[in-house]
Amino acid sequence: MAQPLFLQSVMQEKIWGGDRLHSVFGYEIPSQTTGEYWAISAHPNGVSVAENGPYAGMPLDQLYAQERQLFGNRKESVFPLLTKILDADDWLSVQVHPDDAYGLKHEGELGKTECWYIIAAEQGAEIIYGHKAESKEQLRQMIEEGNWEELLTHVPVKSGDFFYVPSGTMHAIGKGIMILETQQSSDTTYRVYDFDRKDDAGNLRDLHIEQSVDVMSIGPVANSHPDTLELAAATLTTYVSNEFFTVYKWSIHGELEMKKSADYYLVSVLEGQGKIRVDDQEHELKKGSHFILTSDCSEWTFSGEMEMIVSHP
Repeated sequence: MAQPLFLQSVMQEKIWGGDRLHSVFGYEIPSQTTGEYWAISAHPNGVSVAENGPYAGMPLDQLYAQERQLFGNRKESVFPLLTKILDADDWLSVQVHPDDAYGLKHEGELGKTECWYIIAAEQGAEIIYGHKAESKEQLRQMIEEGNWEELLTHVPVKSGDFFYVPSGTMHAIGKGIMILETQQSSDTTYRVYDFDRKDDAGNLRDLHIEQSVDVMSIGPVANSHPDTLELAAATLTTYVSNEFFTVYKWSIHGELEMKKSADYYLVSVLEGQGKIRVDDQEHELKKGSHFILTSDCSEWTFSGEMEMIVSHP
């Protein structure tokens, strides 16, 4: 009998993290500097574990390797996506990620194209989204001179905003922001600038200037444009659809029957509560639930008042 695959996952402590993964979502956190919850992940640096059904207790990477029919027998050799919630109590480093070709050659793993849904943002919060250098030479010169005010593009944000961040994009998440990030399953980050912060041992964190200049795109970042479908019991928004992932927001207000149009779906409930019915079995959903609608879930019914971010490869 088909059923959603609910997951228990891994917290990551970060120099810039806070405690809102507990205060907003009720998760147990290891410290007051908990920066990331790798909610749906088969990456070796933080693997989710199945919580329910015949695969309970099985790590997602193992499940993907051994039960590929649950994922539509797709050809990707590793589970291709990673869903995170980030709590930025301070600025993240200014950074960039490589594309697949560079990542596989130099780091032995995929590159990282990602996107952000802003869950919450304090008044005046902003991100860095791109840069103003017009050539690699100018980029290198401005980095070496520390000319950050002239180089970096600051963008104000509010809850409900969405940003597409392809590989090669200079970016940073600002203080006071919580996001849900959908990304390729990669943990390769090149730091360009870290605000001269020191870690607990009093050391500056490593920078990766050569790699950053190598992979950085020149020119403005083009954000995606949402496409919204209004139904009686739901608002369905498609934020981005490309070779890496398709990402939606499904806002449910009532009862909605759906049929699958992708091999499988990664689902994160960010607001509200309700239920999902699959094969005449109901499963409770609440804020902070994360699950996969595997390939054997051909149709389902949502009921309640909920906001979910959903993705598939």
